[in-house]
Amino acid sequence: MKVVLAAVNSKFIHSNLAVRYLKEYTSDLSYECEVMEFSINDRLEKIVEAIISEKPTLVAFSCYIWNMYFVEQLSSIIKLIDSNVKILYGGPEVSYDSIETMKNSRADYIIEGEGEESYRDFIKNLIEEKSFKTVRGLYYREKDEIIYGGARELMDLDKLVFPYTDLDDLNDKIVYYEASRGCPFNCKYCLSSTIHGVRFLNIEKVKVDLKFLIDKKVRLVKFVDRTFNCSSKFAMDIWEYLMSFDTKTTFHFEISADILRDEQLELLSKAPKGRFQFEIGVQTTNNEVLRNINRFVAFKQIKEQVDKLKSFGNIKQHLDLIAGLPGENFESFKKSFNDLYSIEPDEIQLGFLKVLKGTDMKEEAEKWGIVHSPYTPYEVLRTNDINYEEIIILKRVEEMVDKYYNSNKFNNIIGFFVHRYNTPFDFYLALGMFFHNKGYFKRNISSVDYYKVFVDFYEEIIGENSSILKEIIKFDYLSFNRKKWLPEFLYRETDKSLDRNLKDAVKKNNISIPFERYHLEKFNIDILAFMKNKTINEGNYYLIFDEDTDNNIIDITNDLVRLNLLK
Repeated sequence: MKVVLAAVNSKFIHSNLAVRYLKEYTSDLSYECEVMEFSINDRLEKIVEAIISEKPTLVAFSCYIWNMYFVEQLSSIIKLIDSNVKILYGGPEVSYDSIETMKNSRADYIIEGEGEESYRDFIKNLIEEKSFKTVRGLYYREKDEIIYGGARELMDLDKLVFPYTDLDDLNDKIVYYEASRGCPFNCKYCLSSTIHGVRFLNIEKVKVDLKFLIDKKVRLVKFVDRTFNCSSKFAMDIWEYLMSFDTKTTFHFEISADILRDEQLELLSKAPKGRFQFEIGVQTTNNEVLRNINRFVAFKQIKEQVDKLKSFGNIKQHLDLIAGLPGENFESFKKSFNDLYSIEPDEIQLGFLKVLKGTDMKEEAEKWGIVHSPYTPYEVLRTNDINYEEIIILKRVEEMVDKYYNSNKFNNIIGFFVHRYNTPFDFYLALGMFFHNKGYFKRNISSVDYYKVFVDFYEEIIGENSSILKEIIKFDYLSFNRKKWLPEFLYRETDKSLDRNLKDAVKKNNISIPFERYHLEKFNIDILAFMKNKTINEGNYYLIFDEDTDNNIIDITNDLVRLNLLK
């Protein structure tokens, strides 16, 4: 008997923890098991070909809101090719309304909730050709009936088997890890609220697992724990342990900022730069809306702790907002955006409410006038407080924030524009509408065009000369792109003799340039002064860019004057 555990991830860089758990939890059973990973960007036909080539008896799919439609298509095609291949679904998308899913899909079996023990019992009975009636958490077909084995109790997490035995297939991918299950909070939109309480793995086991990943030089380990710091002692012990290593591995945690204690902050202030990154769900800064979704925290508390983390300068912070929450209208969301933007986190995720099966939000949708797509990912379309047109406008803002703010490659350009608008939201809204009106959302534009669009935007919408702006664009462009070439819309004044004389002077004089390969560029404004306080000082300024390292920049203007190299 051969089973293919198939994961269809949302992006190539992602990996699937669930299927690896299942394989390792049944590694002692006498059956052949193959983990296969794909992404929703792969062609259906190629995925089917790869799966069928394994000649499986059973194909098990891990089902989520982002891949469910794709999985159903795959299942239908597999059944058309070979009706004898059995299909098993598991995962959060099929753990609620499982009978309806069975009725409307090609699945022969569904496992609800935590899958490890249910999957193990199911495979044992399949191998031994026994009835499935005793398998808790399993739905299956028997003639024309759908049979349910009954609910299964939550498992002892220390029975889990470490899911990573070989990381060769995960090079340059995110490796997911789990140190706890459950969440102490009860947010109405979240599936974690359906299971009360938090269970932790044995902390010594966690440390052994993490050392394995560090030794394997994994680039990024992303903890899937819903609120990692809900136990201060557990979180601090793990953080302190990870801080003790000399490693380039980064560890990503989802935390609640408002419950960060002083001792946690003191510890985190000493973390090596880049060792940790935090994802913090703000969702809204409207306290009434927070109460509507069972989040009993004020934004002021979150901001205070996030500001403290930011002051350390060593931890990347990713902050989330959700549009379409009950009670939040367009103006309230705009305020939430501006409140969060004032913190200047490293990344801002502007998401949209997903009305998930099994959540309180699903039950209360009618109360709040929430209309959502009946298809995955069940995203909000309108509510009593925000209409469809406003949702679409927010999507344009979201694309601008994700492309420009989150890339951190346009910071000075953004700084040039934001202060010209009443609020940051107004700027991103204007830019998003400009993209829409130009049709840029409907076609691919080049990486250079993402810079040039600011010139067009400035000249057409603000109506001013763009020469100063172009100098700022040139700086941001050179900071992250090839130094020897500039797009045609940017101006470069070349002086080969100056560059040659500078190289000679470096050898003869005491000029501190900590690299051998450099690029000299002339600017018509003092870029470094603009970066510091947003002032525009026109003149002749010369900067050196490291050819090999982003953001390694030196102001050489005074040295050039001192050496009489400027004409």
